[in-house]
Amino acid sequence: MTGWDRDYIEYKEEYLELFDSSMQKEQERNIEFLEKNLQAITGRKFAVACSSGTDALMFALISLNLKSTDEVLVTNFSWISSASCVSLAGAIPVFCDVDLDTYHMYWESVEAMISEDTKAIVYPHLFGSMSDTIIIRDICKDKGIAFIEDAAQALGSSLHGERAGSIGNISTLSFNANKQVAGIAGGGAVLTDNKEQAVLFRKLRKHGEHEVLGYNSKMLGMNADFINFRLQKMQEYDTKRQAIAQKYDEELRNVNGIIIQTPEEGLQHTYHKYVVRFKTKEIRDAIKARIPGSGIHYPKPISEHPMYQNIHHRKDDYRNSKEICDTILTLPMHPYLTDKEIKDVADTIMIMA
Repeated sequence: MTGWDRDYIEYKEEYLELFDSSMQKEQERNIEFLEKNLQAITGRKFAVACSSGTDALMFALISLNLKSTDEVLVTNFSWISSASCVSLAGAIPVFCDVDLDTYHMYWESVEAMISEDTKAIVYPHLFGSMSDTIIIRDICKDKGIAFIEDAAQALGSSLHGERAGSIGNISTLSFNANKQVAGIAGGGAVLTDNKEQAVLFRKLRKHGEHEVLGYNSKMLGMNADFINFRLQKMQEYDTKRQAIAQKYDEELRNVNGIIIQTPEEGLQHTYHKYVVRFKTKEIRDAIKARIPGSGIHYPKPISEHPMYQNIHHRKDDYRNSKEICDTILTLPMHPYLTDKEIKDVADTIMIMA
């Protein structure tokens, strides 16, 4: 449930005008305008648009010239690409556990899993939230480890004035259909302050321009136009999501048997997802079956997926990741939810929790 169908109805005339205008433009100009827009939003010197957030993450890893014995620290609680891109780049993912309150990589687990072969960390912000990364960034700086910030779920978020997409040596974005700002054909971007990296990323998205091995990862120009249109409305979308999250909080705050995240002080949360947890997997599953549009993000730790049964890797004790996977539930969340829809979700939880 993303709400883009309702968004189209709301802005149908503008979307049709945008389509007509985009068809008459030079497509490369649309992409350049998007990149400049993303630079302004994130405060980065360079933004390179590509066809997906996965490709953006791949480009970031490729730029590090990883070898088959190199290790990259990843979270065990995230979408599969947090680790699979490391494997595809030819390196070894090392799985770290997460904090039970924030769902983000826990610095003690990160510190415990560092080895002499560790070359980078892929750190995703989940669900529109951000956590204090100062300790982890300091560890990376001291050890000479590249900090790749996966801001795919957090564009527009900030913590103590630091904007998502601004804190990594390299940062990545996604415009997949389920994101706060989505393209009509997905899309992604990689962000850096390093000119040489930006030049490489532009080559990689266009078959390496026959100089290096690359990809067919150019963004559709019309898609860039639609993303730019939605970026203009990002603050409006975020404000509506935040209001919906507040209503969920008010409805569910006093319900026994439910755990609601408390945003960190200084956090501008954009609620890519609104997630809660329950006492047991059985209760969670029963409630999910009764709430249309709810989901589980994510149903199992990444290291438990079949693909990693046959790929060499190390992993920390991941009891927190496992507990979260077994008890977490994503409630319907998009800017066009009605008060009745929110109340129906809350009433179902109150009855069953």
